[in-house]
Amino acid sequence: MNRLLRLSPALLAIVLTACAAAPKLPPIERAAQVDLPRFMGDWYVIAYTPTFIDKDGYNQIESYRLNDDGTIATTFTFRDGGFDGKPKQYQPKGYVVPGTNNAEWGMQFIWPFKGEYLITDLAADYSTVVIARSKRDLVWLLARKPDMSQADYDLHLARIAAMGYDLGTVKRVPQRWPAN
Repeated sequence: MNRLLRLSPALLAIVLTACAAAPKLPPIERAAQVDLPRFMGDWYVIAYTPTFIDKDGYNQIESYRLNDDGTIATTFTFRDGGFDGKPKQYQPKGYVVPGTNNAEWGMQFIWPFKGEYLITDLAADYSTVVIARSKRDLVWLLARKPDMSQADYDLHLARIAAMGYDLGTVKRVPQRWPAN
């Protein structure tokens, strides 16, 4: 016990030093204002950080609809494993965080947990948007059309990298429309 008490200050110092040495990224800049009715509708997922539910997703679409109570009905659809793969659908609910000009949401897949959903890099014409998280663990590049020129794609990837994301984790979504 004595030995443990003598080690405690040393362990505390090591932990505090490690925390202080961890890189601190600046906050992700959110869109200045998001017009929710204009934001609603279908968005094609052009690129994203795959998760266990969508790692082999093709033809990914995120659709939003504003509910009367101010929440956002979300439908995420894709084909699993290929263009002819099994259709998958998830329906999380979005909650706008008050005081964020509609640029920050909590996205709830399972009650009571809400994931951070930051609307950033929103084009003035609402044609493209990047959805980010402060942890830099997940990111989505969405567009109103299923395709994007390589030059535009590269420009968006550069912006995502500038936010502090590792582009090695970002995958382009295979999109082919009309879908089978």
